[in-house]
Amino acid sequence: MPPLGALEWAVLGLVLLRWSSKDGKQSPALWVPVIWLFIISSKLPSQWLGLNPMSLTTAFEEGSNLDRIIYLSLIVACLCILSTRRLNWGELLARNSALLWLLLFALVSVIWSDFTYVAFKRWFRDLGLYLMILVVLTDSRPEIAISTVIRRSLSIVLFLSLILIKYYTYIGISYDRYTGAPEYLGATTSKNVLGGVCLISGLFFFWDILSRWPQRKTPGAKRVLFANIVLFALTVRLLSMSNSATSKACLVIGCVVIALLRSQWARAKPRRIAAAIPAVLAAYAVLEVVFDLSTVVAEFLGRDPTLHGRTGIWDTVLRFQTSPLLGMGYESFWMGDRLVAVARSLNGAYLNEAHNGYLETYLNLGVVGVALLVLFMISSYRTVFRRFTVSPNFGSLGVAFWVVMVFYNFTEAAFGGSLLWCALLLLVLVVPRPNELSAREMHRVDKTKIATALNDPRARRPIAEPAVSRGSKRNVDTARVRL
Repeated sequence: MPPLGALEWAVLGLVLLRWSSKDGKQSPALWVPVIWLFIISSKLPSQWLGLNPMSLTTAFEEGSNLDRIIYLSLIVACLCILSTRRLNWGELLARNSALLWLLLFALVSVIWSDFTYVAFKRWFRDLGLYLMILVVLTDSRPEIAISTVIRRSLSIVLFLSLILIKYYTYIGISYDRYTGAPEYLGATTSKNVLGGVCLISGLFFFWDILSRWPQRKTPGAKRVLFANIVLFALTVRLLSMSNSATSKACLVIGCVVIALLRSQWARAKPRRIAAAIPAVLAAYAVLEVVFDLSTVVAEFLGRDPTLHGRTGIWDTVLRFQTSPLLGMGYESFWMGDRLVAVARSLNGAYLNEAHNGYLETYLNLGVVGVALLVLFMISSYRTVFRRFTVSPNFGSLGVAFWVVMVFYNFTEAAFGGSLLWCALLLLVLVVPRPNELSAREMHRVDKTKIATALNDPRARRPIAEPAVSRGSKRNVDTARVRL
């Protein structure tokens, strides 16, 4: 029987989730992406049941049959849902061409991978993530659907992590084998993953608190605000326990961006903000390359100047990259003998990521993959700022996630199937509405109307003025003189 305290926290989580779901009745189909987000933000189903293979190399390469069955079931469910919705696939691919080229190159890279079958299975699994995103964005109310999916999945992970850390420490806490120091995992697989979940949760609930604050005196908004404040406090608590420096810094940056974009000055001058953000990022990149800014800041704050061994990891993995142009193939670098060799070079530390999203992309997809990734980030930046000019409230969240994604990937790898990548795509993908004509179709319609008008003899006749009386004619002339 679960401890009484665990049941109390579970009930509190359900009550807060119920209070915060005040946006009307939601489609049951949204539970499919909620399940997917819960899986990628916590442990895999096989890990919950203790069915993972004993060997780490086997786990990285083969995976679990149970996980594959669950992923395949969710993909089939997404396809069934999308088949009932009027989605213009041609226009969808045309409007998101930068992401399409990145996915296609990732698929082609399977050919030169040392583990072709495994790489293709991973690409197909990640394809399900994009189908899941389409289920959310093709909802009749996409903005509310995005908020609902993020809120449900994050609330479940947060409260489950708290319960595991407090009452099931053998699951929620691990201990360093050398120092014995505790590492708080919660429902996730590592402290950095827990920090990433808290980062997204903190940004979302901070944004939602600011959005609902003007309506704080209404009865319905009071409950939602109370739930948001409790969840934000729980997020800060878990983030402090995870001790993820990257997530802490990015949460501060993201909250500052949201607060700035919600100001009257930013709404009045969106072009200046749109130009200022890339300028700041470019200046940071120059300072990082020339003066090694991250090391200087770490020493100033009393942190490890090697970023907890990340600089050594980066130098090591670069020595094993033998295909700089095209990479080792999609999700193929951390497999086989190469994984064992990297572990030996790092004194037996087994890794499955480079702790740098740009370097991780370079290892798997080479220079071409990094170029396509940069192209997508530029395209998505234009998209989020176009939405900010139309809807400043919801658009501010998209801009904040974009900025956080850029900074977060300097010391963590989040491009691909991570929760942060999924949250960004929910806010930057362009999905045409069913009653919306594409630009090509609009051009074709305009040409048809012009051709019809030219071929119609009646279109060349002068339009007769309506007959008016003499008094009315005098009134019209007087009005023209006044104008």
